[in-house]
Amino acid sequence: MPLPMGSRRVLAFLSLQDRAVLRGYVAGALWPDTSEDRAQANLRSALWRLRRSGLGVVEANAVELRASPSLDVDVVEATALAHRLVGARESGEDLDSSVAARARALLTTDLLADWYDDWIIVARERFRQLRLHALEALSAILTAKGSFGEAADAALAAIAGEPLRESAHRSLIGVHLAEGNRGEALGQYERYRELLRRELGVDPSEQMRRLVRDAVE
Repeated sequence: MPLPMGSRRVLAFLSLQDRAVLRGYVAGALWPDTSEDRAQANLRSALWRLRRSGLGVVEANAVELRASPSLDVDVVEATALAHRLVGARESGEDLDSSVAARARALLTTDLLADWYDDWIIVARERFRQLRLHALEALSAILTAKGSFGEAADAALAAIAGEPLRESAHRSLIGVHLAEGNRGEALGQYERYRELLRRELGVDPSEQMRRLVRDAVE
């Protein structure tokens, strides 16, 4: 359902909080460059438009606001799923195909990627780091199950999230080696080495060099 941008910002901000928050805190975070009175007026206007929509997604009183507990928030689900994947990699827990499919749906994009508000920057980076670790974990889990196509897809999603991230490239190389595609593994290593030299003027780590060296011996 379309909402005015101010209402969308309020809803997104509250959806990322794990508790009720003060009205003044919300107003100050969302409208930091205006006076306190103007920020509070903007907040009241955004809340009025949310109530007018009939969605019932925000609970409000004179002091505090919070997203309705009945509201399903995709980033909350994605965060829980990411933690599950990281834990499953460490414990060796098996995951069914529906979990892997849901992970690929939720963990391949950044949080509010086209928003530039200051308040979203830290939350976005926190989620980005978690989702990249989770995608690498998913790739390792799928590789161990022999689901090489899906494993490569998860590794490539991690690379897309941060092209210079060595552990993501190691994940993809690991998929190629497990599948017996040494040429693909070496090709991926060479592409990453060229990228790293061009962008940062450094070479891959000894850990990555050893991974490739062991593959050709």
